[in-house]
Amino acid sequence: TSKTKDRSEVSGGGKKPWRQKGTGNARAGSNRSPLWRHGGVVFGPVPRNYSFKLNKKVVRKSKLMALTDKINENKLLIVSAFNFDKPSTKEAYNVLKSLKINDNKVLVVIDRLEGNKVLSFRNLPNVLVTSYKSINTYELLISNFVLFTKDSFEKMLKELSNARS
Repeated sequence: TSKTKDRSEVSGGGKKPWRQKGTGNARAGSNRSPLWRHGGVVFGPVPRNYSFKLNKKVVRKSKLMALTDKINENKLLIVSAFNFDKPSTKEAYNVLKSLKINDNKVLVVIDRLEGNKVLSFRNLPNVLVTSYKSINTYELLISNFVLFTKDSFEKMLKELSNARS
């Protein structure tokens, strides 16, 4: 972001520099005009907020459409649970390998982002770990496969269906 000062923000310029007529100089009302040295900038850059608000119904519908798309393509998988005694990337890789999705972009959706599940999956390339609450449509669309735990899938469906229509 960058910002320049316009003529009202530059210091000085409160008094008319000379009288209107009779001096031979051009008319001038302020010595902080953009034409003058140390004057303000005319159409300079101003910091802006480029964010925009998306309606909750639109967000909800986009998530449902992305999930429906994954289901229709047989790219959504549901696992009963992940049981890791200790963080083990090797075990996490073996889980993906047994499902034959280890060479694809995989979105792993779990209940909470804590514990051995996250520590096991996060170091794998092409694997993104998220909770069902923080999942977004972009993550659903860019991943080749979506891997849910049973609890997280049920909670997400409940959350999406409880929203007002």
